[in-house]
Amino acid sequence: MSRPLSVPLTRRQLALAAGLGALLPPGLSHAAPPYPVTSQQRNTAQQVASQGVPLSELAPNAPDSYTVKRGDTLWGISSLFLRSPWRWPELWGMNLEQIRNPHLIYPGQLLVLVKGDGYAKLAIGQPVDTGTRDGQLHPHVREIESTDLPISSVPMHLLMPFLNDAVVFEQDQLTMAPRIAATQEGRMLVSRGEEAYVRGDVSGARQWQIFRPARPIIDPDNGVVLGYEGRHVGVAQVTALGDTTEREDDKVVHPSTVVITQLREEATLGDRLLPLPDSDKAPFVPHAPAQPLSGRVAAIYGDSLNAGQNQIVILNRGAMQGVERGHVLALWRAGRQRMDTTSPDRITLQLPDQRSGLMFVFRVYQRASFALILQTNDPVRVGERFTAP
Repeated sequence: MSRPLSVPLTRRQLALAAGLGALLPPGLSHAAPPYPVTSQQRNTAQQVASQGVPLSELAPNAPDSYTVKRGDTLWGISSLFLRSPWRWPELWGMNLEQIRNPHLIYPGQLLVLVKGDGYAKLAIGQPVDTGTRDGQLHPHVREIESTDLPISSVPMHLLMPFLNDAVVFEQDQLTMAPRIAATQEGRMLVSRGEEAYVRGDVSGARQWQIFRPARPIIDPDNGVVLGYEGRHVGVAQVTALGDTTEREDDKVVHPSTVVITQLREEATLGDRLLPLPDSDKAPFVPHAPAQPLSGRVAAIYGDSLNAGQNQIVILNRGAMQGVERGHVLALWRAGRQRMDTTSPDRITLQLPDQRSGLMFVFRVYQRASFALILQTNDPVRVGERFTAP
């Protein structure tokens, strides 16, 4: 049974940590609605909170204190204090009474690292006036600007374009979906603000997502089709309905009219349409898999042959294999072969695989997942291996 950590604080540390009410902005209390914290993450936090984190787990240059800034992320702050930034429950659990949930960390808050007896804890506080009339330290309430929002887990500006646009279909339903069949001027490409003419029933929605015809995602391990990648092109809005049903003996068909409202790349004849889903706003936080997990990169999102930092890859593992939204995974570069030039036999040496980066899973399907590459030392190619970090 672990024992609670009792660390004698210096006057400076007490002064820094005195503002314990700074965690929540005015109008919020600790009875706020629950956040998506898994039981495993909470158990980790509870365990760590009882004693803190071993000093060996701290980053080599972990600061004594850090003031949260706008634009910071939980991932970035964790990397300041810990060797492994995905181990955020330890950082959060250093003082569970204060940091009740990582989604409630705001710009302007001061994070103070308190060390003692081989362990470290994190406290939230702010500099206070130590020269009070009674010589005592008093908690101060800090006002938070209404424009200050809780910091996000990872760089959300990189993920937002893909939260709805990155799609894997279990079956190739795009084959039967409505399609762009013509343009007013007979051109192949359609730009934003221009009209296009669609065959198929688009009466069920006003806003439609435009996709290139789907392409299969092949598992590098066994050649099995994992699903079909829907490559997002843009968004169209229906302005006039044409024939919603067609008969085999129809000689002339009146298509529906759509206007292109958003484009990632120019739409073209043959592109398919599906109803635009609601925006995916479910929060998530980085965490390591609870069980061993490994697989391979099955595809690079888009047309690239390889991917770098802040790009998207598709993995050959999904919910069926235990992949979760928020999983952090390690990328591995296959070990090279080298000839032993020091020996007369000139035998071939198989060098071990080298860890080359980290990625963050943000969308999970049954047999495949999308991940954002957070860091990498080398270009990432199809077939490269990943494991739990």
